[in-house]
Amino acid sequence: MKATKKIILFDGVCNVCNSFVQFVIKRDHNDVFQFTSLQSDIGIRLLNERNIESQTMDSVVLIDPGVAFYIKSDAALEVGKSLKGYHTVSKILYLIPSKIRDIVYDLIARNRYTWFGKKNECMVPTPEIKSKFL
Repeated sequence: MKATKKIILFDGVCNVCNSFVQFVIKRDHNDVFQFTSLQSDIGIRLLNERNIESQTMDSVVLIDPGVAFYIKSDAALEVGKSLKGYHTVSKILYLIPSKIRDIVYDLIARNRYTWFGKKNECMVPTPEIKSKFL
């Protein structure tokens, strides 16, 4: 697959992850991102191509084709750098060492279903945003 846009892989049944995707879609004015769930065939293939264990990955993953991939807090901050109004916040948060940022990220990730719930299945994009999904 030849991708030209940055790809966000997310947990398709996680309410927090789905809210994050909706947040990004509303602010992706330059049409930078495409999305797919970690559980999808495409998501699994993208993870495997990068030697990321698809069975245990429960983090948001950002793939910048031909450049790099990012996980956990790095992925979220890299996404923020591409959203109008969030570039500065991302730069400031990058000053915090990733080990510390990821402790907070992992705490939320570990408890996300308990605190925020989960869906029975992945979200189905509306016709207006369907082109943003792989």
